[in-house]
Amino acid sequence: MKNRVWIGAALCLLASISWGAMFPVAESALKRIDPFYFTCIRYASVSVLLAILLFAKEGKASFRLEGKGKHLLFYGIMAFTVYNICMFWGQKQLGASGTIIASLTEALMPMISVMFVWATQSRKPPTYTIASTMISLAGAMLVVTNGEWSFFMQLGQQIFPLFLLLIAVLGWVIYTGGGEKFAGWSILRYSTLTCILGTLVSCIVVGLATALGLVPAPDWHTVFSVRYEMAFMILLPGLAALLSWNAGIQILSPVNGILFINFVPITTLLIMAFQGYHISMYELYGTAMVVFALVCNNLFLRKAEKRTLVAVPSNR
Repeated sequence: MKNRVWIGAALCLLASISWGAMFPVAESALKRIDPFYFTCIRYASVSVLLAILLFAKEGKASFRLEGKGKHLLFYGIMAFTVYNICMFWGQKQLGASGTIIASLTEALMPMISVMFVWATQSRKPPTYTIASTMISLAGAMLVVTNGEWSFFMQLGQQIFPLFLLLIAVLGWVIYTGGGEKFAGWSILRYSTLTCILGTLVSCIVVGLATALGLVPAPDWHTVFSVRYEMAFMILLPGLAALLSWNAGIQILSPVNGILFINFVPITTLLIMAFQGYHISMYELYGTAMVVFALVCNNLFLRKAEKRTLVAVPSNR
């Protein structure tokens, strides 16, 4: 049992570190290729790899939609079209600061998920979750503004990329909740079919944009110039992190495993510092506030879960 816990922790840590490293690597690639083709090429490759794994593990029958094609398409669009295109488009629009802001947005997903459920299902979260959300939002604001009140004077220039990041997060939150509709399906099957369908939609949208002259198609030299970044994005954040996270969560439970998402902004900051980016005190303090809020909220959730288990009488 103890070994399984350590294995689950290692898997969740691997996924979080991979996602933390994803944004600095993407920042480097996006200097040479647009986020639209970057997303299509990346997830077309991930789709192929996932399809090979699914076929080898579960056979040809696992590719049947079983009347759930509309749901698979919808959740695939939310994750592999909306999330990926909006996230990296927003990151590029924000410039150098977009790397850490996008990373912080990723770490805020558990909080945003709770608020989204509150807004759509009228399920009010506990007081400690609301307080943690306020702290995390204050920390994120410190990073976004970098302590400059002039940011609010220039908000019109930043509102669009910040809106893109928000839409991206909501897309992933919706996708995550969609897994509950596929009880009895393996995580690999759900991930593969949604990835294939979502990526297909992304390619169609980007293809139409190119035909209309809105998005230029990169030449072979441009694609080849980001081969190392693309290989990393495909194999680690795109494939290994997805499967590692799902397996780790299955071992540890969502309440315990979600704590590891805090390593996303920490990893991003460390890599940016190593690359020579000057991290301001506002960015450092803001990130610390977000991590503190997430940790506190998780600890409160775990205590509440234990109290619930104690209060429920045994059926034996």
